[in-house]
Amino acid sequence: MAVTAEALDEVLAQAAQQDWSHLGFATRLLGTAADQRRERSLERRLREANLSDAPTLETFDWHFNAATIKRTQIEELASCAFVRRHENIIVVGQSGLGKSHIFKAIGRCACVQGFRTCYITSAKLILDLKKTLADDTLTTRLRYWTNFDLLIIDEFGFDRLERQLCLEAPQLLYKVIEGRYSQRSTIVVTNVDFEAWGNYLGDAPLAMAFLDRLVDGANVLKLRGRSYRAARAKNLESDQEPHKPRKE
Repeated sequence: MAVTAEALDEVLAQAAQQDWSHLGFATRLLGTAADQRRERSLERRLREANLSDAPTLETFDWHFNAATIKRTQIEELASCAFVRRHENIIVVGQSGLGKSHIFKAIGRCACVQGFRTCYITSAKLILDLKKTLADDTLTTRLRYWTNFDLLIIDEFGFDRLERQLCLEAPQLLYKVIEGRYSQRSTIVVTNVDFEAWGNYLGDAPLAMAFLDRLVDGANVLKLRGRSYRAARAKNLESDQEPHKPRKE
């Protein structure tokens, strides 16, 4: 860590005047530089993770679905103990529950704790892997995706079009999951329940292998509740409803 000559002289003078310990001197001299270095490192991890603008758990509306989305359970996941244990998380729930908000925030927590993290939708992941088929760089790219401490794959099954545009999509996704199996942690966020994965992937045996790799020792979280977006739409509609004149 770089320390200017002026900063060194200033801290030396203060240490002599106030009789600091060696540890106190080192802390004063290097503390600010160390803090700045940690901040730069965090910013770099957040950029790499596609989470520079990620929300936090503090900004999540815990009251809206308090009966079905347990704050203590989510905050336990935010400790990232599952990442240290190389466990997976599978999150199943209908659209509009705030799944992306929650798990982007958990990804941010992982970055803060020093884990190399990446957040991506399954459609973008498939597109990224599809490009490697043209120039025969799939092996190299798979190594990239398997080396993250935590990979968050959002919107799995959100749109069948992602599979229709790339016939190899199920096999490509499977290769990523298989490469990370028992070595790294993966979060899959989906609105497709397990029973429908075979239909979505278009290959029942592959879906079973896919689930086998993901579910083994995984934390399965099934979220239910009211849709935030639907509630906001109703409120907006109510606010904009014209007032009818009262009859005298």
